Amino acid sequence: MLSAPERSPDPLMPTLALVWLFLALALWQIQVPSIAYFDEVHYLPAARSMLEGGVWLNSEHPPLGKIILAIGIALFGDTPLGWRIFPALFSGLALFAFSRALWEASRSRFATLAYTWLLGTGFFLLVHARIAMLDGIMVGFFAVALWQCARAVRAPEEGRKRLIIAGLALGAAMATKWNAAPLAVVPGLTFFVVRLMAGRRRLLLSRRGGPVPGVSLLEAALWLGLLPLAVYAASFAPLLWASENPFGDRGLVAIQAMMLEMQQSVKEPHNYQSTWHQWLLNLRGIWYLYEEVDGAQRGVLLIGNPLTMLVGLAAVLWTGWAAVRHKRMDALAVYLLFILSLGFWIFAAKPIQFYYHYFLPSCFLLAALALALDELRDRGWPKVSYGVLVASAALFAFFFPILTAMRLKASGSFLTWAWIDGWR
Repeated sequence: MLSAPERSPDPLMPTLALVWLFLALALWQIQVPSIAYFDEVHYLPAARSMLEGGVWLNSEHPPLGKIILAIGIALFGDTPLGWRIFPALFSGLALFAFSRALWEASRSRFATLAYTWLLGTGFFLLVHARIAMLDGIMVGFFAVALWQCARAVRAPEEGRKRLIIAGLALGAAMATKWNAAPLAVVPGLTFFVVRLMAGRRRLLLSRRGGPVPGVSLLEAALWLGLLPLAVYAASFAPLLWASENPFGDRGLVAIQAMMLEMQQSVKEPHNYQSTWHQWLLNLRGIWYLYEEVDGAQRGVLLIGNPLTMLVGLAAVLWTGWAAVRHKRMDALAVYLLFILSLGFWIFAAKPIQFYYHYFLPSCFLLAALALALDELRDRGWPKVSYGVLVASAALFAFFFPILTAMRLKASGSFLTWAWIDGWR
């Protein structure tokens, strides 16, 4: 990033336009279905119980996401709008923040706008913007953390402020869902490695050198290490007002051990479970909804965009090559984030896994694709770059009815979109 040239003007306004378009689609008929569906049946009772100061439900997950769902219910009523408004807003925030992170890393206007387009039409973000699950909220917080870290490197004069915001966002992401935890250590670890490679005599206290000149390693440990942990710990404060505490008199550390045990205890096979091999090839989807509701047959299918999920794999390999061959730091960052976010699930001691665990890796895969399309465009292949963007939008439009629970013609309509057995 430090060596990336100033290549093009900031695409802030067109990025905002694309984000507002995405939010309009996410909020369109968000009250449909009017019933709780898929994992809403777990998270909504937990949010309601928090509002009532009652039993601490869904205790295998941290509390912040459910607190945010509860705030939505308090502000907009115990209705589908109240359930889903904050997942929609946080998903829009994720789209904006990821785009700004790539802009700070690459300084490429085309790559940034391509990424906004690809992420918005990549299926994952829209589906989770319209359901009261924790994933969209978690990804929103984590995207903000990456954006602020990238901005701290790009503009060291803002470094301290940006790292503080990043630390707050990292803590909030972990306090929403543990999926963010493996990547939450990456900013602090990166800071340490860069300073260590610089060979400073005063490793802990020196403020010279990258990644953020003016901030010592000791201070970075405060903002990127202790602050996220403090935010995470503070999220458990509602336990003080719960009428029944499922953790008993356990301390905070013991609570985490109990939560981990609960996460690993689900071993009964599930019809929708899948593996990371299937995620990579987009082979196993999840029907979040498929039933007659609100006077019509409706469905919500979670799969990745059939085009970009596959060509993005080649783009990920290219980012690894570009990082080594051309020392592209933006490509290196995207490549490592994809490998680390996917690698966690390869080795995680969670016996039953699902395609929605690929949410974060898919975001980095699409960032790799945006960088690769930018490279193709620069090398004289603009038709290929724009063709992928047009095809991504066309597939998004075709699948839109079963991404948003639109009215379908009949009970067998799902076959229109269920192209392979793993999507049925």
